[in-house]
Amino acid sequence: MNMAASLSGRQKAIAALTVATALIHIVLGIMSEGTFMIIFILNGLGYLALLAGLYFLPQFAAQRSLVRWALLAFTAVTFVLYFVFNWPDIWSPMGIVDKVIELLLIILLLQEQ
Repeated sequence: MNMAASLSGRQKAIAALTVATALIHIVLGIMSEGTFMIIFILNGLGYLALLAGLYFLPQFAAQRSLVRWALLAFTAVTFVLYFVFNWPDIWSPMGIVDKVIELLLIILLLQEQ
């Protein structure tokens, strides 16, 4: 069974936004040094793991609502920490694009039932 084909349009958008922000964080991790390298890479992998649990791992089907809330919280914390760690220099193009992606992801996750 093709699990991606059974996703709704909103779920496909959630998956695409999650993969996009995960890739941004992984790329930033590869480009960083020290602690931030590890944090960015783990953040990107965390997004991918939560996405897998949300839609692609049947073992988590009964906990789908909990996984969705975990992804929403993970995204919200990542969103806020960007501003905490980068204030007042928050206007990097990659950062703003990623924050728009995360904001859209939060909105779609809140709409998802």
